[in-house]
Amino acid sequence: MVEQGSGMSSLGRMIDRLRSDSRQDVTGVPDDEHGVVADNLPDQTTEARQAPLPQEQAPVPRSVEIPHGIEIATAWSWRLLLIAAAGGLIFWLLRFFSEVTVALAIALLITALAIPFVDLLGRLGLPRGLATAITVIGGLAVVVGMLALVGQQVTTQLSDLRVEVVEGLQQIEDWLQDGPLNMSDADISAMVDRVQETFNSGNGEVVTRVTEVGTTVTRVAAGFFIVLFATYFFLYQGNRIWGFLVGLFPRAARRQLDDSGRRAWVSLTAFVRATVLVALVDAVGIALAAAVLRVPLALAIGVLVFLGAFVPLVGALVTGFVAVLVALVSQGFYISLAMLGAVVLVQQIEAHVLQPFLLGRLVSLHPLAVIIAIAAGIVVAGIVGALIAVPLVACGSAIIKHIAGEAEQERVRRRIRRPRPRPV
Repeated sequence: MVEQGSGMSSLGRMIDRLRSDSRQDVTGVPDDEHGVVADNLPDQTTEARQAPLPQEQAPVPRSVEIPHGIEIATAWSWRLLLIAAAGGLIFWLLRFFSEVTVALAIALLITALAIPFVDLLGRLGLPRGLATAITVIGGLAVVVGMLALVGQQVTTQLSDLRVEVVEGLQQIEDWLQDGPLNMSDADISAMVDRVQETFNSGNGEVVTRVTEVGTTVTRVAAGFFIVLFATYFFLYQGNRIWGFLVGLFPRAARRQLDDSGRRAWVSLTAFVRATVLVALVDAVGIALAAAVLRVPLALAIGVLVFLGAFVPLVGALVTGFVAVLVALVSQGFYISLAMLGAVVLVQQIEAHVLQPFLLGRLVSLHPLAVIIAIAAGIVVAGIVGALIAVPLVACGSAIIKHIAGEAEQERVRRRIRRPRPRPV
């Protein structure tokens, strides 16, 4: 029995060892990791369990999350700052070379007005150079003729106007004495003396003012010749000049730049033609009113209104008040009131009929945008700024609309080219 028991125990150990070997062959993992305790296990498992654990790494600090709105505002801010800096630099350069840039701007306006005549002469068979020369010389002749008529009228009516001004001043003095102010002769004399002292106090600056006037006349003369030659070459070789300027930019941007420039030119020509029509209506209306009321210098007043009307909504009104002042000193208070009524009536026709139908449809500028542009131009560059501000806004509006339209068309083309998902 003892031998039998010992045989059975040895047989059991052999079976257990065979089971352990078979498990290691299949999984390669010792039996103790499967929950089976085997005999005579090596000490590697114990040493691995007793090995020190690796030290934990220090936690990495999490970055601060910036709100999405702040990121968008920051991205727009630095871009707007760069645009403002570039615009400020361009404005400083334009103002530093104002004698040239203003002359070129006026030449562009004259070119936009005169180029239809050059194209018409070209279609009649005349060479481009000859058509341009005829247009420029004819324009100069018209301007000189208008100034000659104004000078002749002023010369012939100056003596009568002097007498009427004296009579008007006497009427003003009578109104100051007999009117609601009830001023005495001593008060009027004191007021006149203060006015004379104000004018006499600047006698020490006469030489300086004369020098400034001489410098201004020299600059005006230089600007006139720049305008004359620039207008000629703009009319004669405008396409070549524009092609040269476009060629200075990268090739990828030339097509869009050329399209935007041509859209701006169309808007500028439409603005100039509409402004000429409005100025002509204002000048004829106010000059006819002055002639009917027998206000002196009616033709000169009409020319002045025509030139002032190139500043939309404001120029004709300001120059119309010159007619009111002339009527006041020459014909009296009631005639000046009638003249004021005529000026206001012409301005109402311009604001409610001519501006919406001409500038509104051809240029697509809101009257508020026109007023803001004129005010900004006066603040920045005075009368010249008021003259150039609205054409600049018109060209800028045309360029922005063109670029926005092209971007929208590109989005539509991308949607059309996008492959549609196939039905499952």
